Amino acid sequence: MKIAVVTGASSGIGREFVKQMGHFYRDLDEIWVIARREHRLLELNQLSRVPIRILEGDLLEEEVYEKLEKLLQEEAPDIRMLVNGAGFGKSGTVEEILKEDPKTQLEMIGLNCTALSRVTFCCLPCLSRGSRIIQMASAAAFSPQPAFAVYAATKAYVLSFSRSLGAELKSRGIYVTAVCPGPVDTEFFQVSGQLENPLKKLVKVKAQGVVRKALLDSRRGKDISVYGLPMKCAHTASKLLPHRLILKLMNPG
Repeated sequence: MKIAVVTGASSGIGREFVKQMGHFYRDLDEIWVIARREHRLLELNQLSRVPIRILEGDLLEEEVYEKLEKLLQEEAPDIRMLVNGAGFGKSGTVEEILKEDPKTQLEMIGLNCTALSRVTFCCLPCLSRGSRIIQMASAAAFSPQPAFAVYAATKAYVLSFSRSLGAELKSRGIYVTAVCPGPVDTEFFQVSGQLENPLKKLVKVKAQGVVRKALLDSRRGKDISVYGLPMKCAHTASKLLPHRLILKLMNPG
C-alpha cells in the first residue's frame, strides 16, 4: 500500500498539502492525516482525491505516536511522502511570553522540533527509493529574530536537520525538502499574534502557492523550497550579511 503521512492537516499549510497531493501523486492508496481537531480532518474526505485515514491526537502527547507506530507495524505501508506540517509560533520577547504563559515556549520547541523529529523517526523505516520528506521550516530559520526568538530557533533546527538528513538519505534515493515561507495567510497568526509589521503584511502570501512550489521542488529533489521573490532575497541576504548586523537592523534599540 502506497501512502502519504501529513501532520498538522486540520488547517493551514498541512491541510493544503492534503488537498493538492492527489494531483501530484495519483498512485497513492491513502493519506494518513494527523492533527488534534478530528472534525476538521473529517472534512478532508470531501476535499482530497485520495482516501483519508484519520489519526486524531496531540503530537505533544504519547498516545498519537502509539497509534502511528501500531498502524505502521500492522500495515507495513510504502510511505511515498511524509509532510511534517504541524507547528506554531508566538511573537513577543522571551520574557513577555514567559509572563503570559510559562509553558508556551517549551511547547513550541516540543511541537516544532521534537514532534517533527519523532514522526520522521517513526516513518523512516517505511520510506523507499523515490520517497519524499517535506519539513515545514520558515524564512525565520535564516537568521535570529528578536521578538520571535524561540520560533526562529526552532525553525533553524528544522532547516539544519532537514538538510543533514537529506544528505544522509541521498544514497537511498530519498529526498528531503525544507520549506521556508515568509508570512502565509493561515490561522498561524491567531496563535502567534496578529501581524503588525507593515513589511511583513506586504509580503504575506497564500498557502496554495507555497504548497504547490514545495511539491514541485520536492519532485525536483531540491533541499530547500523558498516561495516568492521577497523571501528569496531574504535568504540571499542572510547568507551575505553577518547575523550581528541583521540583529542590529531588526532590533535597533
